[in-house]
Amino acid sequence: MKTWRILVFGIAVLLSACAGTPARTGGNPMFLDDRFAAPSEPIGADDLFALSPAMEAYLATEIASRQRTRARQHALVDALYSSAQLKLEYDSTLTRNAAEAFDARSGNCLSLVLMTAAFAKELGLQVQYQVVFSEQAASRSDGIVYLSNHINLTLRPTAPEGRLVNLANEPLTVDFIPAEGQGRQRARVVREATIVAMYLNNKAAEALRARRLDDAYWWARAAIEQDPGFLTAQNTLSVIYRRRGHLAEAEQLLRNAVELEPGNAVPMSNLSRLLKASGRTDEAARLDERLRRIEAVPPFHYFDIGLQAMAEKKYELARQNFEKEVERAATHHEFHAWLAAALFELGEVDAARRHLQVALENSTTPADQALYESRLDALRPRQRTLR
Repeated sequence: MKTWRILVFGIAVLLSACAGTPARTGGNPMFLDDRFAAPSEPIGADDLFALSPAMEAYLATEIASRQRTRARQHALVDALYSSAQLKLEYDSTLTRNAAEAFDARSGNCLSLVLMTAAFAKELGLQVQYQVVFSEQAASRSDGIVYLSNHINLTLRPTAPEGRLVNLANEPLTVDFIPAEGQGRQRARVVREATIVAMYLNNKAAEALRARRLDDAYWWARAAIEQDPGFLTAQNTLSVIYRRRGHLAEAEQLLRNAVELEPGNAVPMSNLSRLLKASGRTDEAARLDERLRRIEAVPPFHYFDIGLQAMAEKKYELARQNFEKEVERAATHHEFHAWLAAALFELGEVDAARRHLQVALENSTTPADQALYESRLDALRPRQRTLR
C-alpha cells in the first residue's frame, strides 16, 4: 500500500521581549477584540471542504472512471496522487482550503489532507484523521520557532461494496511523506473539528510570520472558538498577545494551557521564557526542571507501562502512569478510558465515572462512543467490570 505523510503547523515561541507582572482582570480576558483592528481578509472555514466546479468535473470524469475497476478509496488516491494525473506539488508556504489546493495543484500537507477529505466526503467515504507521534520539525522566523507535527488520514467505505470480503474494500491510510518504520508509529485519532482548528491556527501562524498581528489574532480566535480543547491555538494567541504587548493576558493563556495539560512542553517552555523576561527566575527554574523531565520521556511511554500494570493487576501502578499521560494530553480519550478502568479496580467508582465521561466527550468514532456509553451505563445501576 502506498503511503504519504502530511505536515501541520504547531507553534512554539522563543522570545526575549520584556514582560511585566500580570494584573488580575475581571470577566473573560481571553479575547481582546477592542485591541485589534478588523481583519484585512475573511476569517473562517465555512468553505473548507467545498468542491469547486473544477473539482466536481474531475470527480465525474477521472475519479468516476477508476471506480469501475477499483474501490472508491483506491480510485480516489490514484486519481489525485498518480504522477500521471494532477501532478500535485508540495508547497509549505501557504495553507489552502480544498478548492484552492486543487486549483493551484499545490499546497502544504494540511491543504492536501483537506482536498483529499473533500473528495472523499463527496464519494461517501468515511474520513478519519490521525496525529502521528514523531519528531517535530522546526523552523525559525523573526524570533519565533514554528514546530510542525504530522497528521494523516484513513479512508474507509461507509458500507460494504459487496457481500464477499475483499481486501480492496479495507481502509486505506494516506500519509504524504513516507517514513521508515511507519507501522510501529503511534497515532492519536482527532475529530474533524480539531482539523478545522488546525487550519485556522495555521492561518494565524502564517499571518504572524508575515507580521500581520491583527489578522493573526482573528485567525487564532476563530481556532479557539472552533475547538476550545485545541491548546495549540491558545499558545498561538499568547504569542500574538506578547508581540502586541498584552503581557498579562499572554501569561494567563499560558498558565491555563499548563494547568490543563501539565505535561505539555510547548506552553510550559513559553511560560518559562516569559517569567525569565519579567525577572521571575525562581519560578522559571522550577518550570525548566519539569521540562527536563517531560522532554526525556517519549509519547505513550507511561501508557505502555500502565497497560502492562493492568495485565499484571497492579492497579495503583497503572493509575499513576495513566494519570501521567492525561497530564500530557488532557483530551486523549484512550488515556481517560484506561485510567477509569484502573480507578474502577481500585474501588474509586465516582472517579472512574468522571474519566469515562471525559473519554466519551472526546471520543472520535461511533465504536468508541458506543463502548464508553456502555461502560458508563454499567456503572450507573450496578458495578460491573470495565474490561
